[in-house]
Parts: sequence; structure tokens; C-alpha cells
Amino acid sequence: MTADAVTTSSTAPGVEYADTASAAYRAALQVIESVEPRIAAATRKELADQRDSLKLIASENYASPAVLLTMGTWLSDKYAEGTIGHRFYAGCQNVDVVESVAAEHARELFGAPYAYAQPHSGIDANLVAFWAILATRVEAPALAELGAKHVNDLNEADWEGLRNKLGNQRLLGMSLDAGGHLTHGFRPNISGKMFHQRSYGTDPETGLLDYDKLAAAAREFKPLILVGGYSAYPRRVNFAKLREIADEVGATLMVDMAHFAGLVAGKVFTGDEDPVPHAHVTTTTTHKSLRGPRGGLVLAQPEYSDAVDKGCPMVLGGPLSHVMAAKAVALAEARQPSFQAYAQRVADNAKALAEGFLKRGARLVTGGTDNHIVLLDVTSFGLTGRQAESALLDAGVVTNRNSIPADPNGAWYTSGIRFGTPALTTRGFGAAEFDRVAELVVDVLTNTQPTQASNGPSKAKYTLADGTAERVHAASAEMLAANPLYPGLTL
Repeated sequence: MTADAVTTSSTAPGVEYADTASAAYRAALQVIESVEPRIAAATRKELADQRDSLKLIASENYASPAVLLTMGTWLSDKYAEGTIGHRFYAGCQNVDVVESVAAEHARELFGAPYAYAQPHSGIDANLVAFWAILATRVEAPALAELGAKHVNDLNEADWEGLRNKLGNQRLLGMSLDAGGHLTHGFRPNISGKMFHQRSYGTDPETGLLDYDKLAAAAREFKPLILVGGYSAYPRRVNFAKLREIADEVGATLMVDMAHFAGLVAGKVFTGDEDPVPHAHVTTTTTHKSLRGPRGGLVLAQPEYSDAVDKGCPMVLGGPLSHVMAAKAVALAEARQPSFQAYAQRVADNAKALAEGFLKRGARLVTGGTDNHIVLLDVTSFGLTGRQAESALLDAGVVTNRNSIPADPNGAWYTSGIRFGTPALTTRGFGAAEFDRVAELVVDVLTNTQPTQASNGPSKAKYTLADGTAERVHAASAEMLAANPLYPGLTL
């Protein structure tokens, strides 16, 4: 059994590997069942549900058995606040090894001078990044001006002045309906409350980023932080241009690559499309297209590394040592040559899915894709995103509703459905299967009708034509059977 064969896909292990994993999971579930059988049952059911559905949520994937098993260990029992070699608790020598290995793999994989593996999630990674930038760009100069080495050295008046400075900095990020994320300055999110915030959008005709307009907005607003990256923008971004804009206005460029980190790691995005060489600070999750455990990373240029390293206790509590260990395993998998082939298939399959929609008359935001995301405008079917998402789920197609530019239905009901190809690519789907997926999705949406609520039109209620769910389930079952999830793994 080669390392490549184990790590190429979480779903294609050899017989010996599958037998070992099966024995491990059966034993673990038996132990769990002896304490709380409902949890064991829900865990088994989750695997069955994932095996039997077309998972097209862009932010989900399937981690390898090695990654999943790494999280279920006694590393969970150890408190390790602080950082490598500088903990607030004794006995952290093994956690130091775990965190060092995870950071080493992250640096090597992404070509980053510094990596921080502690964030529990993407929002935690972004909070660490925001406050590291504030500490470097605002707090440190203010302390130097006041002749103080630490905030504890300030008197109350100086402390109040520093707090006002920290709380009134400017952030420019991509708007939610254009494809940005909640943490890029959306007002109900903490990022929108921390900063004096403005958003940039996309061209109303093409749905594409307009770098000239973005530059003009930055010149006018003069943000401390320019945020790049997206969660629902189906195109590549020129991060060299974003860095030019940031440098011109004196901003720090922070890029959130949580969605497309796997395409960066897999060398699908290189040069100007690779954010790591261009951004001052880059954040990511370790699941999604990177195919690891749920968690976050921060990558930084040297001038920000000291501040990032203080993520705990700055905004984080004790790191999840068992998850950092799983990050290390996943990042080791992503450094295998086979991961590059996987990442390219993810992008190729997204194009096949987009083309499958377009040739069946569906409307796509930006008219296509060149990453892993396809964003479908469902208003052409007379539906809201909420209705479309629910009807697709009835037919065994798991997606998520998403805003589109200038969305008339808002962020809850939405007018779009976001599709992603990482998970089904992990299962082995190729261009032909994704074309068939497009056909099935259009079949469902064509046969879904909005229905009236008792008090008028409803943005949530719908009727799915008789036989549609059964027909689509049967068709998808054939593809799923041909590309099984965790083959050989039996519980």
C-alpha cells in the first residue's frame, strides 16, 4: 500500500487499509454505544446518508480515515494555551511536536514563511488575522509613541485613546451578495462591528470583479485592511492586482482563501492567482477543498508573524490539539503529488458542471466558472433559493442556497444555489457524471412549482411534481454506486 494510494482519495483505500479502518471504526462505535447509543446510531446514519446523496455543497468534502481517526485521541485531553515552547501549562511537549509538524507542512505546502495552526475555524482564523494586523499597524506604533512596551503600562487616558483607535479602523471587503463571506465586513457579523466597513461588489452586467472600480473605492475610503477572497464567486482573482491596490492606499492585504485553498495547494492557482506570495496575511480553513478536518490556519509574512503567534490568548482559548494533529495529517496528504491531480479534477469538473447547466438553458452568475464553484440563478425557474434547495434535498441532491448580486430575495431566501465539485470529485466523479448531475438538477427545478401560503405568496413553500424525487434518486444511485464513499469500510 503506497502513501499516494492512501492519500489520493479518502474513498479509494486498498483492501488491507480498508479492513484496518473498518476494525477501528467498529471498535470506536461499540465503545460509544456502550455509553450513549443514540450518538453511535446518529454517527452510523450520517455515513449512510452521505453515501446515498449527491453532496454538492462547495464547503464540504470527505476527509480520509487517517484524518478522521486522528481527531479521536487523548490529545483532546491536554490544555496547551500559548504557543510552541511557550505554554501556560506544563507537560505540553507532545502538543509542541503536533503543532510544529502542522505548521511545517503548512509552510511547505503553501510556500509561506510562517504558519499558525491553532485557529478552531475559519472565523477564528480571520479574527486572529484582523487583530494581528491591528496590533501591528495600530497598537505597536501607538505604544512606541507613548513610550510604553505593553498595554498594561498605559494610564487610563492613554488606554482609552488606544481603544478608540483600535475600534475605528477601516476595512474594505467583498459584499455578501457579490460572493464575499460574512466575516469580510458583513454588519451582523463581528467583523462588521469591529471596523468602519465598506464593501466592494462586482460589475452589474458581467458579475465579475472590476479592479479599476475596486481601486477607486480603495482610494476614496483608504482602508487599513483590504480583504480579498470569497465564498461564492465562481471566478479566479488576480491577487497581484489586489496587492498593488493595497500598497497604493497603504492598506494591509488580507486574503481569505478558505474556499479555494485546495486549488492553491494543488497548484491549480499559481502566479498572480496564488494569494500567499501577494498577501500580507492569508487565512484558510482546512476542510472544504483542502480535504482535512474542520479548522483554520493563518499564513503570514514575517512582519505579522509575532502578532499572529499571540492568537492565544489574544482571541483564542486553548488550542484543539487533536484537531491540530489531524491538520498535520491532512496537510501531509496534500503534499503528495496525487493531490495536485485531484485539485485539477476539481476545477475541470466544475467546468463540466457549468457547461451542463448552460446547454440546458440554466442561468449562471458570471456565465460560468474557472474555480470549483458554480452559482446558479434559480429565478429563471420561478423559484427562490430556499425553494430550490429544499426541492433538491427531497431528491437527494444536497446543496445550499446562496445570494446572487443585487439579490431581490435577500440573504435568507436568496435567488441562487451554490454548487461545488470537491466532494464528488473525491468520490471519483468525472466530467460525464457532472454533466449528468446538471441534467438531474435541471429536472428537479423544472418540476418544482412555488406554492401560495395562506396569507399570500411564500418564498419557502413549493410543490415537487410526482415521481421527480424517485426518478432523480434512482439516477443518482447508479452514479453513487459506481463511485462508493469509503469503499470497503464496513460498520
